[in-house]
Amino acid sequence: MITIRCCSQLFEPIQAIIFDKDGTLAQSEPYLVRLAQQRAILINHQVPGIIPSLQKAFGVVSSQIGSDALSPAGLMAVGTRLENEIAAAACVAAMGIPWVRARQLVQAAFQQADLGQGHKVEQTPLIPGATDLIQNLHQLGLKLAILSSDRQIEVEQFVCRFQLSTYFQAVHGVNEPFLEKSDPALLTQIFDQLDVAPNRTLMIGDSTLDAEIARQTGMAGCIGFVGGWLQPVLIDGATVTTKQFSQIEAIL
Repeated sequence: MITIRCCSQLFEPIQAIIFDKDGTLAQSEPYLVRLAQQRAILINHQVPGIIPSLQKAFGVVSSQIGSDALSPAGLMAVGTRLENEIAAAACVAAMGIPWVRARQLVQAAFQQADLGQGHKVEQTPLIPGATDLIQNLHQLGLKLAILSSDRQIEVEQFVCRFQLSTYFQAVHGVNEPFLEKSDPALLTQIFDQLDVAPNRTLMIGDSTLDAEIARQTGMAGCIGFVGGWLQPVLIDGATVTTKQFSQIEAIL
């Protein structure tokens, strides 16, 4: 088995590692900001004046460099597509639109925004250092998985685009029947696919949800990766945090 060291924190013995995708392996913030803005503009065409409340709901904020950014703990950064749809529909309903119509309007706007933004995988490159870390962990015999709040098809396209299929034994987004990445049945399926016990597994992610998943399932811990966002990242419950993958080391 392997010891994982991050800064001064040791995790041992480790057999498997589960990675989050957006904000951890993938540099997703610029794309997600554009997508949130486009969704808000399209909905505003039907419900004038709603953009400020939608941006607030999505977690779009002004950064120190003058351009828009995302709150790393906000809805676009952490939530599933369904959760974003429901939140946006709630904003629309608050403007006096009937709920069924609000859901229909939002779903249509989200679909149109997807077409307008193009393929996500081409706009969300690997974060520097991710490939080297993945390859090193794989060469040492660790089993690897991806667990994301993104849609399953987006996760699979990401793995294919960056030629990562050789390294990962399990690749999961959220789709029926699993609508949340914290679904206990989904987590059980991942541990079964990896054929490892939770306490021999380490989580690497960029959100409090990742740390909570690690805690609830009895994993060995959670390395909070905070290098993927412009805004400061606070990850409650992370065992240790790092801005650079080079600070994560596997030791035989």
